[in-house]
Amino acid sequence: MHNTVEGISAFRAEEVTPQMSRRNFLGLACACCAVSLLGPDIAFAAAEAGEARPIHKTLDDAAAAIEQKMIDWRRDIHQNPELGNMETRTSKLVAEHLKALGYDVKEGVAVTGVVGLLKGEGGDGPVIALRADMDALPVKEVVDLPFASKAKSTYLGKEVDVMHACGHDCHVAILMAAAEILAAQKKDLKGTIKLIFQPAEENLPNGEIGGARLMVDQGVMEDPKPDAVFGLHVAAGLGVGQVRYVSGPSSASSDTFRMVVTGKQTHGAMPWNGVDPIAVSAQIITAMQTLVSRETNLVEAPSVVTVGTINGGVRQNIIPDKIEMSGTFRTYNDGVRERIKQRLSDLAGNIAEGMNAKAEVIWEPNGYPSIINDAALVERMAPTLARVAAAGAKVGTKGAASEDFSYFAQKAPGMFFSVGISTPGKEKESAPNHSPSFQVDEAGLIYGLRSMLHIVADFTGSGQAA
Repeated sequence: MHNTVEGISAFRAEEVTPQMSRRNFLGLACACCAVSLLGPDIAFAAAEAGEARPIHKTLDDAAAAIEQKMIDWRRDIHQNPELGNMETRTSKLVAEHLKALGYDVKEGVAVTGVVGLLKGEGGDGPVIALRADMDALPVKEVVDLPFASKAKSTYLGKEVDVMHACGHDCHVAILMAAAEILAAQKKDLKGTIKLIFQPAEENLPNGEIGGARLMVDQGVMEDPKPDAVFGLHVAAGLGVGQVRYVSGPSSASSDTFRMVVTGKQTHGAMPWNGVDPIAVSAQIITAMQTLVSRETNLVEAPSVVTVGTINGGVRQNIIPDKIEMSGTFRTYNDGVRERIKQRLSDLAGNIAEGMNAKAEVIWEPNGYPSIINDAALVERMAPTLARVAAAGAKVGTKGAASEDFSYFAQKAPGMFFSVGISTPGKEKESAPNHSPSFQVDEAGLIYGLRSMLHIVADFTGSGQAA
């Protein structure tokens, strides 16, 4: 999940429900077969999910059996995080795992990405793609865990601490577990499963193109072309057992700009002898907010423009010759995105010119478009999530953060959803994604795993008569 150029609760080993463990629950039956155990609200949601097939119980049993192995993978990856395009250890772990399971594996995709292909033997069917991102963030972990990260790396020429502060370690472990279960069920699966382990979701510095966009450019969404692509993200502040999805725009676009305002240096006591870029910058910063508040229909396209850094000057009595600033622009509408990017450049230039200065706006080329969840696909697959999470599967709200899953969803109908990993009852206390205090209640991982497995079964029609 990408917030800016850099960079959601408490871990607990005990079961979620004191009276009955998750493993015992999954061993008894899948959600819609356990209505009598769950109460009327969950019973209603389970009924809405439609009839469960034997394959769902088979997948749930397998998920319960592999759960601890999945958690162990997650802890290993968490303890050994890697920044974007540096995920060599993680990608090797993934590639060796997929090869051992019999997948057709491609390595080195978009630098460190891995793609695995598995053809089902249960009959003809669609191609379904599942994606997990692998990179960590330049964040120092402050949580006291036996597997806490002590890793360091280099970012923008400086040594930094590295942490899986956004849960990508969970995503990789979930998809590795799904890969093992799907391979074991290959004889009953229809169609083809494409697993995409993606590097550099958190974006790369200095405008470098990478991640999903580069994977798409290198043909990941071709040969074979997926009929649908699915992704999930663990979410702090959302309790274990909760799943959220939306139809249409799911995440905001994200574009980063840099601006250089050039004036003329002079003594602070004699400003008339120069051109003050600080005064010009202040006018630009104030005026750029009107691009949203006065030029954008916020009912149709919520948007926000933010200046995050401003630097210039060396002494209190010297008007500097230039000011440099940077910021981000986010929206959910491609037309608004392109219009405001152009308008900001024009506005800054015109204001500066009117004050005898110059302003140059540089938009980084590696921005992310908004994720647009395919409405028909969401309507089709929502009952699947309801079967997995029962009353916990609900329509959510779109988020202001960005995600480059959007590039995959531009090439095939896509669905991106959130899975809760905060301890129930402590959601409001949870540190957010990208925080050095970010923690994962690992009891939530199995909901992500079961979601992916049920999605494959239902989208491909596996477990049904031909």
